[in-house]
Amino acid sequence: MIDIDVRTLASWVGGTTNGDDDVRVHGAVTTDSREIEPGGLFIAKRGETADGHAYVAAAAQAGAAAAIVEHTVDADIPQICVPDAVHALADLARAYTTHLRTHGALSRVLAITGSVGKTTTKHLLGNILQTQAPTIWPVRSYNNEVGVPLTVMRANETTRFLVLEMGASHIGDIRYLTSIAQPDTGCVLCVGLAHAGEFGGIENTTIAKREMVEAIPGSGAAVLNRDDVRVASMASASRAPVIWFGQGPDAHVRYAQVTSDATGIHFLLESGKHRRQVRLHLLGEHNASNAAAAIACALSAGIDFDDAVDALESIPAGERWRMQVMPRSDGVTIINDGYNANPASMSAAIHTLATLRSPGHRVVAVLGGMGELGDLSDEEHDRIGRLIVRLGIDQLVAVGEPARRIYLAANQEGSWGGEAVFVPDNDAAVEFVQRFVRPGDIVLTKSSMVYGLRLVGDRLARGDDA
Repeated sequence: MIDIDVRTLASWVGGTTNGDDDVRVHGAVTTDSREIEPGGLFIAKRGETADGHAYVAAAAQAGAAAAIVEHTVDADIPQICVPDAVHALADLARAYTTHLRTHGALSRVLAITGSVGKTTTKHLLGNILQTQAPTIWPVRSYNNEVGVPLTVMRANETTRFLVLEMGASHIGDIRYLTSIAQPDTGCVLCVGLAHAGEFGGIENTTIAKREMVEAIPGSGAAVLNRDDVRVASMASASRAPVIWFGQGPDAHVRYAQVTSDATGIHFLLESGKHRRQVRLHLLGEHNASNAAAAIACALSAGIDFDDAVDALESIPAGERWRMQVMPRSDGVTIINDGYNANPASMSAAIHTLATLRSPGHRVVAVLGGMGELGDLSDEEHDRIGRLIVRLGIDQLVAVGEPARRIYLAANQEGSWGGEAVFVPDNDAAVEFVQRFVRPGDIVLTKSSMVYGLRLVGDRLARGDDA
């Protein structure tokens, strides 16, 4: 964050000040008092289990220059009082974006949404853009009404590119998020069943994702997946030129001939007269689509195709808990993809696991439940169980009651010889896998975050006992 006095910040959020409003804020903005840096701004957000107002004094002791609060508290720090701290954070980011466009180097805001692939695509795009100019992109999955403005506030006067990840659980969420940072490029990756239960069906998911396209000005660009019929239909809602990515012949950025091995994926990438063979250090053939989307976004920002591809190939392996390859000294390899799960990402991970099988070695899927599917939950868990058998996965370990349907469907599909087992919890999963695996085996762990299979993957990678 750039150096700004409390008085200006208060005017941006429509708040009243209590304390010295000449104090200047020049450090990070955060809602977590443990992350405060000297000169930072603390947002006293009310959460489900904690109230940030209880930590204002701790933030002051840690060096915070000021705090945004909903009521003043006893703390030796200037406070800006507002009706709603989260809304004030959005107002702050909105004004800050305008300030950086006017007085800083910020030239393009690029926002990414989609049911699957948002975090991977923003990771690829951020790494591409940073080779050309100072770039900010989200840490972890900062993609909601708190994460998006916090990402905006990490920018400074030298930032040229700002990449944002935007998630949604309800119609109107993306409209709200785009109002904060007003993206120039809006990318929609796909429309799937993630959060379908909350949305009330996939058609409502489509409406929600279309809000990204509707927010892009005519001077910007809509980057859309030509291969997803629901995403393709959004072109009619765009005031901006459309840049298509996909496998079809009319895609502006086209990928083809995708192959994979344990070190990553290989594919052909084309755009106009440009044609490159690409090696990407990420597991999963589905990541070719994410890479094409990132390249299309980079082109919308004026980046040369070959420069973008060179940067893409130099990106190291994926982020923590996202198809993270974790080899053990005994020859067993853990693929920890446990950050989150929905039907599309679960299917993609299992397909990837199947492609990594080698003679004499086994592939093992340790799967937990998928959340937020509503009435589709039983059907989608059943489908994953059947897929496990049809792809010839050597061993399924279904973990916890939400994953029991995966186990039952695998049995109904023909896994009768112990190729599928059900275990009640994560400790039992670790115990079973540790007894089962042998050198050369590859083990995938995946579930929605709430079920904690990412932690099982970490324990297996360390070789922990139950």
